[in-house]
Amino acid sequence: MSRTTFKEEANRKFHRLKKGGEVRLRYGYIIKCDDVEKDADGVITKLLCTVDHDTLNKQPEDRKVKGVIHWVSADHAVKTSIRLFDRLFTEEHPEADKEISFTKYVNPESSTEVTALCEPSLMEMAAGEQCQFERIGYFCVDNKLSKPGAPVFNRTVALRDSWAKSKS
Repeated sequence: MSRTTFKEEANRKFHRLKKGGEVRLRYGYIIKCDDVEKDADGVITKLLCTVDHDTLNKQPEDRKVKGVIHWVSADHAVKTSIRLFDRLFTEEHPEADKEISFTKYVNPESSTEVTALCEPSLMEMAAGEQCQFERIGYFCVDNKLSKPGAPVFNRTVALRDSWAKSKS
């Protein structure tokens, strides 16, 4: 579960885990976040949750749980490199103003690399294979940077188009 999957306070349209709220763990049970633990800086370090053992493969009759999250155990997860690509330019038409060089609009964050905690089974993926990371996008295993047992994932398609949002 990434930090974007949990909010301590969220509105009713947030269908992921929130304090006092319930979600289904993908292929598992429904859990409820009862409390959080924080470090000295106020950063959440642990979620204290309860599980409803009567909810494996079935919806409870007394309530509707909308959210489903994919959870990966930090103790069993494997670190891997993820390369995220964004637009090359910060403007849709960087060449539109002939007075300004298009290079002024090069996006310095068009390529970033992060480390992610992944399920161990992803380490078996071969160069060129594709997969989806929930709510993030579609990825493929890099042909040049990956090694057996140590894939590097390149995002090929994001699930959200931030360009469309910025134009409205």
